Amino acid sequence: MDSAAAPWWTRAVVYQVYPRSFMDSDGDGIGDLGGILQRLDHLADLGVDVLWLSPVHPSPQADNGYDISDYRDIDPLFGSLAQLDELITALHARGMKLVMDLVVNHTSDAHPWFVESRSSPDSPQRDWYWWRPPRAGFSAGEPGAEPTNWQSFFSGPVWELDGASGEYYLHLFDRRQPDLNWENPQVRTAVYEMMRWWLDRGVDGFRMDVINMISKDVAPDGSLRDGRPIPGSSLGSGFSSFLNGPRIHEFLQEMHREVFAGRDGTFLTVGEMPGVTVEEARRYTHDQPRAVSRFGDDSPRFRRDSATCLATLLHLHRGTPYVYQGEELGMANFPFQALEEFADVESLNHSVQAVSAGHDPGEVLAALRAMSRDNARTPVQWDASPNAGFTTGTPWLAVNPDHVEWNAAAQREDPTSVLAHYRRLIALRHELPVVALGDFSMLLPDHDEVYAFTRSLDGVTLLVVCNLSRTPHDLASLLPAAVDAELVLGNLPDAGAELRPWEARVLQL
Repeated sequence: MDSAAAPWWTRAVVYQVYPRSFMDSDGDGIGDLGGILQRLDHLADLGVDVLWLSPVHPSPQADNGYDISDYRDIDPLFGSLAQLDELITALHARGMKLVMDLVVNHTSDAHPWFVESRSSPDSPQRDWYWWRPPRAGFSAGEPGAEPTNWQSFFSGPVWELDGASGEYYLHLFDRRQPDLNWENPQVRTAVYEMMRWWLDRGVDGFRMDVINMISKDVAPDGSLRDGRPIPGSSLGSGFSSFLNGPRIHEFLQEMHREVFAGRDGTFLTVGEMPGVTVEEARRYTHDQPRAVSRFGDDSPRFRRDSATCLATLLHLHRGTPYVYQGEELGMANFPFQALEEFADVESLNHSVQAVSAGHDPGEVLAALRAMSRDNARTPVQWDASPNAGFTTGTPWLAVNPDHVEWNAAAQREDPTSVLAHYRRLIALRHELPVVALGDFSMLLPDHDEVYAFTRSLDGVTLLVVCNLSRTPHDLASLLPAAVDAELVLGNLPDAGAELRPWEARVLQL
């Protein structure tokens, strides 16, 4: 690809803000738009091109904003439409774009669309959601009467009984997040109108939450099929009926025509695709534990080195890198000590179900400590002051006690910090076309600890070598070409013949 003619997003780096935990401007303990405005210089200094804003729409907050009750407003918890307009202006003035998180697989059960749909089986909006009678041979409310056996992502069945009508509605996630029926063209028209409204306001695109679930595999008679039984459970997996369903491409192509086609401007829209393989998509977000704790080594000795090694591996790959807030500081998982400390609905539902099923509470706690979404949702660590400079009030979720050492203020002027390394990586993508556009070739595919690859474009070849372990390795025996190569960027000083634990090097051949 001609680097001069390459689309802007090939060189871009996206930074995700989870607003509830980013920065609180009014002392209520919850991050907000005012707080984001206060910290924009941090993003500008980092060098990112796009701010991805997790949901700030009005919401009952059953799932921290992913249960939207009004698509065309801002939740007072986070601010106002006027502040959103101010954020758009401030970002554009700094040469950055705003991508808003948008959830259109489901709404809140408090959304007017669902309130009307639920009001009567004869409602003109009844078919905007998935309503079904009990399974044949069962009465509403009986065990096993749910229309299918699918298990919800948040535990339990995906069907909730509406006592007034005796019918069930579908919710792949929490019962307060009913799924929209994308088979209904009226639903799609309403969604597209709303998306155009935001683009007209100056938003530069969307991150589409669980977008590959909008198409369900419907039988000719309108029914949905049971899924494969889950061992040890009375429920089944419905993945084959709602992941990448039969009309997904049709719906997305229609969305492009109706929302983006013919519109002036440069936009970025990306879809979350849960259920695809690791080889197809991997990123670090608010739905995953902290990268340095999950994939790296968050021990005091190796935390900085593994954080910068993982960052090098990600940012030197093809594709658009995404930085989740705090990742650039090496933030780690929170040391949860009790099940009662978790706030995430997924974690809470899982813990109740697991303990009720007889699992040891200590083992449940250990699993959640490692994998809970709350690990990525603790407040950003701005400085060493109480509450890490996030709020003057009581934070909605406890601040990690390691903020005294691991914070932005401590790293800002330190050239060896995780933050400084992220700056260099982002600058390298902007400066060298080979990083953004170069061909990828895997090296050492069978090595358990050293991950190596090349990127090549127009006669320039970079060799990237990352030691993902505590074990040193002899670089010359692994990759002889690396011995005389020029060091472009590394995460450790004094690079020699040995590839040290969690060392990463970018070399030009």
